[in-house]
Amino acid sequence: MTTEPGFLDGNAAAGDLESLFGADMTMASGRCQGCGLRMRLAEAHAYLGGPGTVLRCPGCEDVLLRMVRSPGDLWLDASGLDYLRLPVAAG
Repeated sequence: MTTEPGFLDGNAAAGDLESLFGADMTMASGRCQGCGLRMRLAEAHAYLGGPGTVLRCPGCEDVLLRMVRSPGDLWLDASGLDYLRLPVAAG
């Protein structure tokens, strides 16, 4: 019997993150504040079934980022990340 993991990879949150940052965030990288794992956001575990988007660390499952839309606002909590690094196109 195979069980579903209950999460998707971070690519599932790409649209929501792009609407906030205005760029493809799947190649953005960060470091988990809990365990120190460095990863691309595309590698994070994405939970989309609740009232917002939650990205969890694939190493320790700590929450990295939460994003929730209300009728008039977009809320972002990235306190689970030590940093968020976005690659810049050469120009």
